[in-house]
Parts: sequence; structure tokens; C-alpha cells
Amino acid sequence: MRARHVLPVFAALGALLLTGCVDNSAPTGAETTAPVANGVNADAVALLPQDVADSGKLVIGTSPNYAPNEFKNDAGEPIGWAMEMSTALAETLGLKPEFTIARFETIIPGIVGGSINAGVSSFTDNAERQKQVDFVNYYVAGIQWASPKGKDVDPDNACGLTVAVQATTYQDTDEIPAKSEACVAAGKAAINKLPFDTQDAAANAVVLGQADAFTADSPVTLYAISKLDGKLQTAGETFDAAPYGIAVAKDSGMAEAVQAALQSMVDDGSYTKILDAWGVADGGLETITINAGGKS
Repeated sequence: MRARHVLPVFAALGALLLTGCVDNSAPTGAETTAPVANGVNADAVALLPQDVADSGKLVIGTSPNYAPNEFKNDAGEPIGWAMEMSTALAETLGLKPEFTIARFETIIPGIVGGSINAGVSSFTDNAERQKQVDFVNYYVAGIQWASPKGKDVDPDNACGLTVAVQATTYQDTDEIPAKSEACVAAGKAAINKLPFDTQDAAANAVVLGQADAFTADSPVTLYAISKLDGKLQTAGETFDAAPYGIAVAKDSGMAEAVQAALQSMVDDGSYTKILDAWGVADGGLETITINAGGKS
């Protein structure tokens, strides 16, 4: 949402690349995937802050409107591959998952204030956000544009076009403004940025002819294309890969506990099983890191 704020190319995670919401339905079979951890990891549990361990629960803050990462089912419950990952993470830590649905911009303040233990909402880990929280890196994604089927759009030559975005995402706050400023500096027409509260609305704006293209994180764009069968196509290649991070209280020891738990899930195969079920395994990691975003 999202995810991004200052977005470097994430080359430091070598061996790990990326893949590449609308109707709020999961891919075939995805909701039936049982995100069950292969067991409690005692080493990870031992690293938990005492107050979290004593509570017996992992309070997970999310803004579920970014399919397929995190979104709502028909009952209004948060689903998606990141939600399944969060459930398995809690189980690996010997905790009961408790989801708190919140506006994206309120999640980090909730972590700082102590009402949320872990923020799982497609946050891009970057140096600016690291001033407030620690990030446990669990995935890598890039930016992917989409345009109407049969209409070619070049993200590097979009001057004068109308481009839909989800409000408060990197695409809204950084990417499109920077591209538009470059257009104006070159004596060309500015890009007309069209923000929406949700990503599905941004995608539908393209289908309805209100925008020439939309831009979002790669798994989100590819999912939207798959759900709006035949109405959208990729526009250009995926670019600017960067890490997603689970946000936790800074210098609390929580990051080390989450890192150990996720690494055990990578090692036992439960991590990859969840990604495979949602078709997003290409963005998976082999090594779980802390605060790797924003580093060259």
C-alpha cells in the first residue's frame, strides 16, 4: 500500500526474485489451503518479548484490500497468502493469531503504541520506516503496470496519460509524482494521477475507461489481470524490486523471534507451500532477513 515509500532496487537478496483484486475472491483452492505450521519452534519462542509470550496471542494489524496479498472474503474476514503466512507464523511461535483490521497508515502507529504486535500489510521495508519499526523481510516484489487489453502503454513514456493508483501507496506518493515531474521538466504534459481508496477500484477504473493504466506491486497487478480475464494486460516489464517486511516494535526482540520462526517455515517447506497455493512463489525468499530494505 503500500508497500513502498522510498523504493531501491532490492539486489541484496540474490537468489530470490519476484513474480509477476478485484472481485475479492481467492484463486481456485486458495481458501481451502490449511496454513498450518509444521510445529512450534522452541528457539523462536525463546526469543519472544516476555509480554507477547505471556499474552498467548499475536496481534496482527492489516489493511485487507490488496489482493492477493491481503483482502477480505465475503464474510469480511482477512484472507490472502500473507494472511495465511501470518497464521502459520503465529502457530510457529506458539501463539494464537488475532487479526486487527485497520487503515494502512494507522498500523505502524499502532505498533509503536503497543496495540499491534506485527504489521502485515505489504509494507515495503525502507530506511525511513526503519526509524519507527523493525522489519522482518519475507518477500520481494516489484512494480508492474497494467493497461486495457489491446492498448500498449509504456511506463517510461506515460506523459499526458491518466494513471490510476491506490491512495497512500508508493505509486501514489512517489512513483507517479516523480514520473510526472520528469514529463514537465522535459516540456511534456504531466501525468494525471487518479487515486482511489482501494486497489480494486483503481483496476476497475482502467476497465471502465476512466484511466489509461494503473500501477501497483507486481503480485497485485498480476492477480488483477487474472481476475479480470481478458480485460487487462501487463504494460511494460516489472521494475524496481524491493522487500516486503513484517513490521514489529523497534529494538524489542520481536524481530529476531519472527525471523527465527519464518526461517524455520522456509526450512520445513510450509512457507513455500503457502506461496505455491497462491501462485506467488517467485517472490519467495530463501533467507529471512531484518531491515534489509534501503541498503545498497
